[in-house]
Amino acid sequence: MKFERTEIPDVLIFEPKVFGDERGFFMESYNQRLFEQAVGHPVAFVQDNHSRSTRGVLRGLHFQRAPHAQGKLVRVASGAVFDVAVDIRPGSATYGRWAGAVLSAENHRQMWIPPGLAHGFLVLSDSADFLYKTTDYYAPQAEGSLRWDDPAIGIDWPDAGVPALLSPKDAAAPCLSELTV
Repeated sequence: MKFERTEIPDVLIFEPKVFGDERGFFMESYNQRLFEQAVGHPVAFVQDNHSRSTRGVLRGLHFQRAPHAQGKLVRVASGAVFDVAVDIRPGSATYGRWAGAVLSAENHRQMWIPPGLAHGFLVLSDSADFLYKTTDYYAPQAEGSLRWDDPAIGIDWPDAGVPALLSPKDAAAPCLSELTV
C-alpha cells in the first residue's frame, strides 16, 4: 500500500495494491502496521460506518469537538465521490485550507482525515456506498458542522450533474468565521 500527502500534510491518500484478473480483484483494504507507519503514530479505530447516497448528495462538512474528535479513514465500495477535509484546528499552519480527492470503487483510494478536521463528500455517480472507520464513537453532544460552500474556504466542488442535495442541518451550517470548535 502506498500513500501520498495532500495540501494538508496530516491528510493522507492511500492506494492499495489491487490484484485483478478476469474473475475480479483482491486487495488488502486495511493493514494496521502499514497505516500507522504512514500516519506516524498509533491509531485505534472503534467504529465502522456505512452510508449510501444518490447522485448530488452532499454530506458535510461534519466534525466532532474534543474530547470526542474523530479521525476517519474513508473509502468508497461502489460508485464515486469527491471527498474533502478542511482544517479547523485553531493555531494550525493549514487552518482554513482544504484537501480533496475523488474516491471510487474503481480507484480504490482511501483518505485519512485526522481528528480536528471537518469532513464531507459529494456523490458523483448514480449512487455511492461510503465506508469509514472512526477513532471515537459518535457523540451527538460533540457534533458540529461547517458550511460546505463557505467562500473563505473556497472548496472547488466538481459538477455532479445535478444541484447539491443537503440535509437541513448541513444547509444551515455556520461559516468558518462563525465556527466554535
